Amino acid sequence: MKTYTTLQIMIAAGCLLLMSCSESTTLMVTDNEMTWGTEVENFVLTGQVKSDDGASASLWFHTDKTNEGYEVLFHNGPIDGTLKTGSLVAVRNLYRSLAEDSIWNDFEIAVRKQNVMINVNGTTVVCYTEPAEPWRDGNHQLQRLGKGLFRFVGHGGRTTFRNLSLTELNASEVNPTDTLLPVDEQHDSIIRLQQQMFPVIDYHVHLKGGLTKEQAHAMSMNYGINYGVAPNLGEGGVGRMLADDQEALDYYNEVKSLPFLMGAQGEGRRWIVQFSEESISCFDYLFTDAMTVVDKGHICRIYRPEEVLMRGRSRQQYMDMVVDQTVKILTNEPADIYANATYIPENWMDDYDRLWTDERIDRVLDVLEAYGIAMEISPRYKIPSFDIIRKAKVRGLKFTFGTNNIDADFGRCEYAIEAINACGLVAGDIWFPSMSHRKERQPVNYNHFGQAVE
Repeated sequence: MKTYTTLQIMIAAGCLLLMSCSESTTLMVTDNEMTWGTEVENFVLTGQVKSDDGASASLWFHTDKTNEGYEVLFHNGPIDGTLKTGSLVAVRNLYRSLAEDSIWNDFEIAVRKQNVMINVNGTTVVCYTEPAEPWRDGNHQLQRLGKGLFRFVGHGGRTTFRNLSLTELNASEVNPTDTLLPVDEQHDSIIRLQQQMFPVIDYHVHLKGGLTKEQAHAMSMNYGINYGVAPNLGEGGVGRMLADDQEALDYYNEVKSLPFLMGAQGEGRRWIVQFSEESISCFDYLFTDAMTVVDKGHICRIYRPEEVLMRGRSRQQYMDMVVDQTVKILTNEPADIYANATYIPENWMDDYDRLWTDERIDRVLDVLEAYGIAMEISPRYKIPSFDIIRKAKVRGLKFTFGTNNIDADFGRCEYAIEAINACGLVAGDIWFPSMSHRKERQPVNYNHFGQAVE
């Protein structure tokens, strides 16, 4: 093994300043780019990086001073749809950064045989194994593992690297944490979306049914799908339920160091009086659904057949109640995302198109548009219909993908990917937390929980 070091490299808009470099490495500087290191195949590169607010830079490896090789991005800031620190660009795009601007952050990039691992501040954010036949579109044909130099490229603002240490590894080295089989990219839809820079995020993942945070972390990296992991705030749901402010904060602290988007689901209609704004403001986003409604003064979970009490009503009359409740929920509960959108009792699904009339669809779309609420596309329930998605898109509404899993085997957003193609969705149709309006809205106790009603 050989180790090469450099002390500090600063990349600013339009220029690059090399502070100190060992004599044993190659150095080439052109404008805001610099080629550094020696040609290596298997390696570990560690260092620290500090970015000014809004700055962006890339570190390429296995490159020959062109677009050959892989690009690792360094860019922080809010979850706004731009790629974030640690992204293996166009292969494993990340949308939440574990690094912060204006302070030194540790990073590590390692290649062992066909495996690429990227760590940010001690957490693995990418573990990608290049398959024997990787799929690349026309813009990324040279994005393959091989052998080459390192290249630093500035995209804007000032980014500084220091304490860089490059260690060459033996050809026999393997990543002991790489335990999942590589994805067959020749038949994988996710890599195609990644190459197109289409955000691949499942905002609705629950740690339940045997799915641990460690397992979710590994699956997310293996599949190339960013996960938004969310607890249930409130009562009456399935899986882990949080009952008060302290439990919400404890959960947030438990998972915040992992590269998940941090969501929370309002559950059971009482959640708006159970949790303070302060306790839930730490979450990146909030979502709720209309699978629990208040029917004639009684809490009813319409996903449980025994709680769907018709009381002499037809399905059409019951559907009127469900839509009335949906509008009230979305009007009074400050959610960012309408989850499980257009859900009806599962044994009614053969009647879905007849029950979701144009008038009912418009009532729901009106309230989503009025409050800037995104519509979730559910791979689990295969809703909303493509027709409703198209109508929402015409109105300029935003969308999220959300599985609402019950265990650890929940697919790879298949129905959402069908919707992308069938409804002509583009990257700009996807919602991000930077678009949230929930802090502008006050929750309304419209069901008068805990209040005397005259």
